[in-house]
Amino acid sequence: MINRLREGFVYVRNPFNHRQVSKIILSPDVVDCIIFWTKNPVPFFPYLQEIDDLGYSYYFQFTLTPYDDRIEKNLPSKESLVDAFIKLAELIGSQRVIWRYDPILLAEDISPSYHQKHFLDLASKLRGSTERCIISFLDLYARTKRNTKSLKLQTITEEHMKLLGGFLASIGADYNLELFTCAEAIDLSALGIKKGKCVDDELIESITKSTLEVHKDKNQRKECGCVESVDIGAYNSCAHNCLYCYANDSLSTTTARISTHRPSSPFLLGELKDEDLITMRGYRTQLVKE
Repeated sequence: MINRLREGFVYVRNPFNHRQVSKIILSPDVVDCIIFWTKNPVPFFPYLQEIDDLGYSYYFQFTLTPYDDRIEKNLPSKESLVDAFIKLAELIGSQRVIWRYDPILLAEDISPSYHQKHFLDLASKLRGSTERCIISFLDLYARTKRNTKSLKLQTITEEHMKLLGGFLASIGADYNLELFTCAEAIDLSALGIKKGKCVDDELIESITKSTLEVHKDKNQRKECGCVESVDIGAYNSCAHNCLYCYANDSLSTTTARISTHRPSSPFLLGELKDEDLITMRGYRTQLVKE
């Protein structure tokens, strides 16, 4: 990532036609804000000052859940991730570290009271290190259904959502956390939980002290409130191997894909090929998410 920022551009393959390649300009004159999604920001720490010096604005969506390595197989310990969360907030400020408590799932040994207990524990540890928390309930995509069979998941009903929402909202109020949902049809505003925008123009304007002219992203689900952005990530590129992931097909596929990563390449995975067709991605306002 830091090499891409230094060079000022990145190549992204069309996931539906790998010969089609978009060249995306990453100059700070073009990019209004970078949004990093992560479960472990520690590898970024040595580069944050350089990213600042290059002139980029950014914030982090940091996913921190209560699940163990049966579900999130390749993550560091929760204790070390809590420490990383606190350290990141010390480095860049609590406004720019968004806590994601998602996806919320239910299983034989993961009940609403389980979430109540562990959300309270995490909220107490993260006090002062974040100002908002985004929640969502597990969506059973085809990949997710296949990979979570061993968990014997329970269906999350609207009653579950309201019960869980009430628990979490009450804890959030005690710890000065604004709660938002992510791409949920259910309205939990009566509980004090707002509908959220992970790519949030209002937050970006607050961070950058500027005004954006952007619209809702038409390529996202109807329930998604995110504004227009350019995604420079890729499917089958995360080694965490979380069972609920919708972006990885299987461990073997992901492992093979990750082996093609080259830090010097303009792609996240692989290299430019002779048959690739490169087009410049048009932009008016460019919010980048990784």
